[in-house]
Amino acid sequence: MIPDSSVKPVNTPGSGRVRIAGLSVIFGEGNAQTTALAATDLTLEPGTFTALIGPSGCGKSTLLNAVAGFTSPTEGAVQVDGRQVLAPHPSVGVIFQSFALFPWFTARGNVDFALKRFGLSKKERRSQAEAALKEVGLAEHAQKYPGQLSGGMKQRVAIARTLSADPDVLLMDEPFGALDAQTRLRMHEILTGIWMKHRKTVLFVTHDVDEALRLADVVYVMASSPGRIIKKVPVNLERPRPVDHMGDGFLKLRSELLGLLRHEE
Repeated sequence: MIPDSSVKPVNTPGSGRVRIAGLSVIFGEGNAQTTALAATDLTLEPGTFTALIGPSGCGKSTLLNAVAGFTSPTEGAVQVDGRQVLAPHPSVGVIFQSFALFPWFTARGNVDFALKRFGLSKKERRSQAEAALKEVGLAEHAQKYPGQLSGGMKQRVAIARTLSADPDVLLMDEPFGALDAQTRLRMHEILTGIWMKHRKTVLFVTHDVDEALRLADVVYVMASSPGRIIKKVPVNLERPRPVDHMGDGFLKLRSELLGLLRHEE
């Protein structure tokens, strides 16, 4: 959605490859050291949707934060399209459970404000903000303030804010964890539609097995003490995946993932 290639390179076919090599993260010093993430190797191919599941404290968010450039590796490295990740970069967008919207800005104003860092004109920012809000189904609510929006609508504004910058990689850390079940299912539909249209590379952290299976191409199961990946589970289920038409394949994968998680409790 950002046309000026001098501000951010326009997406090219095959962009969004994430390569994680020997990545480990240790917090603290001396006897107080904690290995949040043991040496991890992982590659996310462009346009794929990957989910991370596992118990609390298994390193899911640490891994995501390292890809985002928020957490520095103790050892190893993360690369996005061959560029080593040393700090946050516009090619990688992040969405958290917290909406983090400015209450004094409208929905459009929140998206517009996030675009100011790219040096776009006011007209360009407005156009891109409106396009992003339309994509998440909020065109008619662009002039409403966060206090006038439901939780699901606030999260859609947060998604629009991130998408408006046209990242190649989209990192999502339990973005729907605070929503009610019905709203959560609706958000799954919206996110799946956006992903199928734009084919961003998505890394999605969740505790919810069903959520991971509804959304992802592949699920990585993580364990704690230390945080590490213990199994890769491909999700070879036809899309779309409506919640009321989950067949034997879904149930078999669900049973496998739940068994792995129970073993790690």
